[in-house]
Amino acid sequence: MTGVLAFAISGASAAMARWTGNIDTAPTDVLTNRPEKVTPTDPSAGEPVNLLLMGSDSREGANVNIGGTADGGARSDTTILLHISGDRKRVEAISIPRDSTVEIPSCVTTTGATTAPQYTKFNAAFAVGASVGGDTASGALCAMQTVEALTGVFLDGFMVIDFQGFQRMIDAVGGVELCIEEEIYAPEANDLHLQPGLQTLGGELALDYARARKGVGDGSDLGRIGRQQQLLASLVRTVLSADTLTNPGKTLSFVDAVTSSMTMDDETARLDNLTGLAYSLRNLSADAVTFLTVPNGPDPANPTANVVWTDEATLLWENIKHDRPIDHDPAAATASPSATDGTSDAPGASASPSAPDGETIDPTASPSTDDVKEAGTEAFTGADTTAVCG
Repeated sequence: MTGVLAFAISGASAAMARWTGNIDTAPTDVLTNRPEKVTPTDPSAGEPVNLLLMGSDSREGANVNIGGTADGGARSDTTILLHISGDRKRVEAISIPRDSTVEIPSCVTTTGATTAPQYTKFNAAFAVGASVGGDTASGALCAMQTVEALTGVFLDGFMVIDFQGFQRMIDAVGGVELCIEEEIYAPEANDLHLQPGLQTLGGELALDYARARKGVGDGSDLGRIGRQQQLLASLVRTVLSADTLTNPGKTLSFVDAVTSSMTMDDETARLDNLTGLAYSLRNLSADAVTFLTVPNGPDPANPTANVVWTDEATLLWENIKHDRPIDHDPAAATASPSATDGTSDAPGASASPSAPDGETIDPTASPSTDDVKEAGTEAFTGADTTAVCG
């Protein structure tokens, strides 16, 4: 899910270190009257970038050994709209609940075949696209077309990662640290059993944790989204840490893990596009990455199983469409400071006073109740506290 961030922040330099590590070099700075060096060019410089990130439950190849066999075709129960601001100072990762009741339009697949429109759960868009088109890309394309129709936000591309890629990605950085507030036992997630406390999860456990639903919390998809956001926030912090950024082998392994198990649109996948985006995001920090969920409420037609988007979602999409901070209120008499200085204090999320740039998050600390954000319900940054382990 954070593959694009990982490559943008550290992947390009790690790859270059690998490619050039065995070459004998000599300095050229003694020469004068040389032309100015050209830095990588961001193809969308000054413009926002919107990517749709999806987790696939494909059982092809090694994935069957991880997820087991399953009927019913390909599905994507995890979908995140990743918004990168035009000034490259903000990233918003917006989770779209799989059980959102929505209008899915007729979609065009990679073969040119079209799907029938339907009114159903959001995650059916990926499933029907993959079924009609016969490939993962068609599922992603239908999800893209659905999001664009629902939100009015133009998407620049997509990324889909499978079980194997996610598991390898976590292992490549040595696991992720999570605060488990209560005992977890989820028999349907490979008998996942975690004790309360600060835990470092390797790839296999992290994947089970990300997939677990029944037997964890209230058993809802919204609860699972919150846990996934916490896991991804920890991954962002790990990728941005000095231990990872100063270790070319580790960052290269991470990028290899992501790219080897990813389906991506051809424009986003171009090396010059990725390296340009990499350079433009070189100063990004964890407190500039905000995680949130599309505002929603129970679906009146099926309140126990499905959700519908609320009016607050309309404002969210308008802000994303116009590249404004997500807490921007156009009806306010005076624009908020974050709307004028290019930074964003997400609703319910601070600019992370608990973790200034360069400092390490301490999940064992005891912040006040007001400082703890509820992942999945409130917006929070990668430097905010979302769980407390005593």
